[in-house]
Amino acid sequence: MTASPRDPHPVAAETALAQLDDYDLIIDARSPSEHALDHLPGAVSMPVLDDAERAQVGTLNTQVGAFEAKRMGAALVSRRIAALLDGPLAALPRQSRCLVYCWRGGNRSGSLATVMARVGWPVAVLTGGYREFRRQVIRDLAEWPAQRRFRVVGGPTGSGKSLLLGELARRGAAVLDLEALARHRGSVLGHLPDTAQPSQKRFETLVWDALRRADPARPLFVESESRKIGQCQVPPALIEAIRAASGVLIEASDAVRCELLMGEYRHFLAEPALLVGRLQALVSHHGHERIAAWSALATQGAWPELVSALLREHYDPAYQASLRRNFGRLDSFRPVRLASADAAGLASAAEDILAPD
Repeated sequence: MTASPRDPHPVAAETALAQLDDYDLIIDARSPSEHALDHLPGAVSMPVLDDAERAQVGTLNTQVGAFEAKRMGAALVSRRIAALLDGPLAALPRQSRCLVYCWRGGNRSGSLATVMARVGWPVAVLTGGYREFRRQVIRDLAEWPAQRRFRVVGGPTGSGKSLLLGELARRGAAVLDLEALARHRGSVLGHLPDTAQPSQKRFETLVWDALRRADPARPLFVESESRKIGQCQVPPALIEAIRAASGVLIEASDAVRCELLMGEYRHFLAEPALLVGRLQALVSHHGHERIAAWSALATQGAWPELVSALLREHYDPAYQASLRRNFGRLDSFRPVRLASADAAGLASAAEDILAPD
C-alpha cells in the first residue's frame, strides 16, 4: 500500500474495502452535505469545495461553459488544499497511508491526492469514488446476511432486549444492535430525544460495517426487529435472514418491564407533554377516547398505570401478532427469564442466553 511520491495510485473499491482498516487516514474530499448524508467508515471530511462553491461551479458550467467552470474550480480547490495542508494535514506523519475519495474518484479527490503525494505521503485514490463504494455496499448487503449465523433475542416490549445485547457484547459475544445504529427504539414512541436518525444510506453503511467486522463463523446476536426502525428500513436480505434464525425468548414480569421502560423513556417522565404529543399517532389504532385516557395518565404522572396500560392494550397484542407472523422458528426459541431490572438480573439473563442449548 505504498505510492510513488509523485503518483497517487488508483485502488478499486473492492480492494480498498478489504484493506479499509489498514489506512491511517481516509479523506472524504466531497462537500460537507455529501459527507453528512453518508461516507466511508472512519472517513474524515476534508472538502476541497464546500456546498456553495460546488453549486457555483456547477452553475457556471451550465450557464457559461466547462472551461470557465474548471478555471474557477481549480482556483477554489487550490485555496482549499492550501488550507488543508496548513490545517488538519499539518501534523499528519509522513508515512501515514491515506485513501482519498470523492463522488466518482475524479477531479476533487485527484487534485488533493496529487498534491499530497508530491508532498510525500503514500496516497491512494478510490476508483469510482463514493458511488462505487455505495454499489459495493448494496451488493454486500444482498449477499452477506445469508452467510451469517444469526441468533435472535426476542421478547415483548420492555423485556430488556437492547440492554441484554449490551450485556452480551460486554461478554465478548458478536452483536448487531440495529436500534443503536438507527438511533431509534423501534416503536412509535421510540424516537430518541435530541438525536436525529441517520439517512437510509448512512444506516445501511453502518449495518454493512458491523457485518464486515463480524466473524461469519460466530453467532451474531440481534433483536427481533421489524422491517422499519423509525424511518430506517432494514435491508431486505438481512430481515429475511433474521426471521429465519433460531433464538431465545425473554420472559419478564410486568413489574420488571415497567421498571425498565420507565428507565429507558425517562425523557417522557421529565416532559409529559412530549409523550402526549407522540400518543396522537396512535389515534387511528385506538380511537380518541383511549388516547385521551392515556394522555390523562401521563399528565397526572401516573407512570406505572400508564406503562401497564400501554403494554396490555397496545404493545403486547401487536408484538405477539408480529412474532407469530414473521418468525417461523418461534416455537423452538428457548425461554430465558429476566428476574429483575438491575445489573445482576441482566447479567444472569445474558449468561443464560450464552449457555448451550
